[in-house]
Order: sequence, then structure tokens, then C-alpha cells
Amino acid sequence: MGRVIWLRCRGWEQEGLLRLFMNSLDPEVAECPEELIVYGGTGKAARDWESVERIKEKLMQLENDQTLLVQSGKPVGVFTSHPFAPRVIMAGSLLVPAYSDYDTFWQLERRGQTAYGQSTASCWAYIGTQGVLEGTANTYGEVARRHFGGSLRGRWVLTSGLGGMGAAQPLGVEYNGGVALVVEVDEARVDRRLRNSLCQMKATSLDDALFLVREAVLRKEPRSVALVGNAADVYRAVLQRGVVPDVVTDQTAAHDLLNGYVPAGVSLSEAIKLRASAPEKYLERSRSGIVEHVKTMMEFMRNGAVVFDYGNNIRHQAAAAGLTGALEIPGFVSAYLRDYFCAGRGPFRWIALSGRAEDIYALDEFILAEFKDDEAITNWIRFVQDRIPFQGLPARICWLNLDQRLRLVDIIIKLLRERKLGAPVALTRDHMGNIASPWRETEKMPDGSDAIADWPVLSGLLNAISGASLVSIQQGGGVGIGYSIHAGMTVIVDGSGLSGKKAAQVTYSDVGLGIIRHADAGYPLAREMSRQYGLNMD
Repeated sequence: MGRVIWLRCRGWEQEGLLRLFMNSLDPEVAECPEELIVYGGTGKAARDWESVERIKEKLMQLENDQTLLVQSGKPVGVFTSHPFAPRVIMAGSLLVPAYSDYDTFWQLERRGQTAYGQSTASCWAYIGTQGVLEGTANTYGEVARRHFGGSLRGRWVLTSGLGGMGAAQPLGVEYNGGVALVVEVDEARVDRRLRNSLCQMKATSLDDALFLVREAVLRKEPRSVALVGNAADVYRAVLQRGVVPDVVTDQTAAHDLLNGYVPAGVSLSEAIKLRASAPEKYLERSRSGIVEHVKTMMEFMRNGAVVFDYGNNIRHQAAAAGLTGALEIPGFVSAYLRDYFCAGRGPFRWIALSGRAEDIYALDEFILAEFKDDEAITNWIRFVQDRIPFQGLPARICWLNLDQRLRLVDIIIKLLRERKLGAPVALTRDHMGNIASPWRETEKMPDGSDAIADWPVLSGLLNAISGASLVSIQQGGGVGIGYSIHAGMTVIVDGSGLSGKKAAQVTYSDVGLGIIRHADAGYPLAREMSRQYGLNMD
């Protein structure tokens, strides 16, 4: 991204959102920008190229008391609101519940009436692989604590998928001292991760890959190895060799069996042709292939490996295709991350709208000083400084609780007022704490409320009245159409009193609602946090 400091819009909220929108389609950021696909199979930033131009045009014309409406990636109207209201509100991929299935969605998509937005693609909050990297590191950190005495040193992980989400896995495993073998069907994607230092090396064959893994395990050295191949084929070959990894998971785009998953025995080029020429045949092969894929994962589990579903709905897809016992594989949120959300701790992102890396580094230094007694934060900031290249607009993400987020908001406002940053900063987050997803974030809620979707809708409404610059309510992030409802938000901080008030209020509302949801479900930790922050209704 160039260092464009001047405004093309009539206010920094509009300008910030325009830059985020353009950033989401930057070739450094998006997986397939020529098709408007940002990440996650077919997660788009806009419905079509006409919508791209119209969104840009409307943002540049938008007054400070107006709100742009976006319907599944298409701008549909501008209404007079007020300066405290969002500049953009959007709904994405939403269908009436009885029609909320892929067949209906694909039919509407082909007619140009909707688009799949994933979680952070359609609401312009995607920042590349860094966006999920600490969440991945935290997941593997919890795996290490629960099963291996606190470290993955001398342990290895077999996983797959090096897309926008899965590309965080090599470093996530390395961060915890372990060795990762990641299978990816698209060699171009493997090479991209190697160029970006997200993975250390590429194996020439499965034998070569297993040699590299064994060598690192014996030396207890962190290492990441990519292998070009089909995950189901490679997993079966590893099992047939009598080799049992310490940990097995999968992060292919299995939530979408037509556009995201490549079944065993089909090359990537063959898959692309077959999807277009015979989609029903392709889906049939995907369903039978995913059964064998998950069956192998289950065999690894029976042989002593720690196995979990990494949020791509792969086990439910296998169960729906007839595999008995697939749902015995645990999901990563219910197994490893639930306490984070109960405590109000989750993925918080800040993006330098100036395009200057110096702005992020200046914030890094203040964060390292402000949180010098918190090793989880300081170690993370130093790690990403050393290992993670910026993709598009320079950005950071760190898992912070409510108090820490509010302190960071104050730091940003202070630096902006002292003119130590080149331009305003966008604050946003992943959708993980504000989502209804029975096979991921809300799986196994103690009160059985896994499928209650009121909470993300309330989150979107609350953020809208609390001063967010952008609010979205969407369907299908991570697990696919029919399986989740989630809400996103972004707030642009420009150093003014109004933006400071909005940022603080949105931060409190956003995190507070997530805590209340978990407290209402019966989690003692969330109830304690609710009392601590004055959120309880008692």
C-alpha cells in the first residue's frame, strides 16, 4: 500500500473505511483479488466489480451524518442518520432459517443476489494471516498445556490447509516449540507462505517430509514443513506407515464442499474443471472423500494422537455424509479457548491507516511499556515484530481483555493528539467472541443454548448505538452457510473527542456483550467477570 495521507472522503471515518475496503482487496492481502475473494474459500469483500466501484464512490460522497447500507457486498442505499451513528451498516449472506442451506445460497449467488462474506472479508477487517495468528498460537498453547506439560517441544503436529486462516498454523506451532507438517494441495499457496516466512521449508515427498519432522523432533527444535498434496491422501499414507503424530487437525476450507474442498484422488486443476462442469458429481466425491479423511483422523485419535476440529466444520460434514462417530472429535473452541471468551479476552486488531509501518512500531513501544508486566502480551509483540511481515496496511493483533483494550484506546488517542502517528487508526476484531456457531464458538454451552442466534444480533445492534464506524451482521463465517450467525465492528480513531468517546464506548459494549452471553450460559468465570465489570443484572 502507498502512504496516502490526504483525504478523498468528507471525514476520517469514511476515509478509514475506504482504506480498509481497498486493503482487503490488495494483492498482498487477498487470496484471489481478481475474483474479489479475500480468504476462506469464497469469502468476498464485495459482490461484483460494479459494487466495488459503487462502494468507493459512495464512501467518498458520504457526509458525516449519513450511513451507507451494504446488502451482501452490494451498496443499496444512503440514509441520513447522525454523527454518532455508523457510517456503514451491512448484512451479509443472511437467509430465512428454513432456506439457509448451500443449495439455496448457491442458486441465489449464481443469480447475483448474494455473496459469501466469511467473517472479516465482507466487513473489510481482514489483515492477512496475522489476523488469526495469535488465536492459532493460543490454541496450540492450550493443547500443549492440557496434554504435553506446557510445551510442544519434541512433539509434532500433522495438519493441512495453507489458506488465509490455515497459513497461521506453522508459526502457531513453532511459537509453542513444536514441529508442524502442513499439507496443502495448491503449490502456489505453499510457495507464497514460504516467501512470506510463514513456513520454513517445503518437502519434496512424504518420506522427505517425515524425515525433516523426525529430525526436528529428536533435536527438540521448532520447525515447520509444507508438503504439496491432498490432505486425505497424505493422512492415510502416514497412517499406513504406522506413524502416529502427537496432534492431528485440519484447516482446509471443508465448510464448502464445492468451492473449498478438494477430495482425495482429484488434482487441483481437475477439481477446478469438475466444479464447473459437473458440480453434483463433485459434491458426491467431496462427501465420500471427506468421510475417508475424517475416518483417518479418528483412527489417529484411537492410536493416541490428540485430534480436534479446527473450526472448518469437517467433522460435521463427515457426519452428515454418514460417518458414525465423527462428532466424537472435539472442537477447538470448546476444548481449548472457552475460558478466553468467558474472561472477555479475544482477538483485537489495530490498523495504521497511514500505511506507515512506523505507526505500528510506535504503538508497539508504548504497548511494551504499558504492559511490561504481562509476558503474554510482551512476548507476543516481540515475536510478531521479528517474524511477521505486514500484508497491505500495517497492522497488529493481540488477544486482550476489556481493561487492556481500553488502555490501548487511550494510548492511541494520546499518540494521535501528540501527532506521533501519521494518520488515524482503525480498531476491529475477529468475530470469535460475538457469534452463534453450534459447531465452533458456541459448541457445548452448559445451558444447551448453542444455536441461540440472538446474541450476535444484539451485538451488532449494541455496537451500532455505541458508536461503531461500521457494523455487520453475517452468516456462515468459518463453518459455512447455515451453521453460524456473527457480528463484526470497526471503529476509526482520529484523536478527536467524538472518536475517543465512540472507541471507548464500543470497546466496552463489544466485550461486555460477549461476557454477558457466556455468563448467561452459566460459566462461573464469565459470571465473575460480569460482576467485576458491572455487567450483571442482579
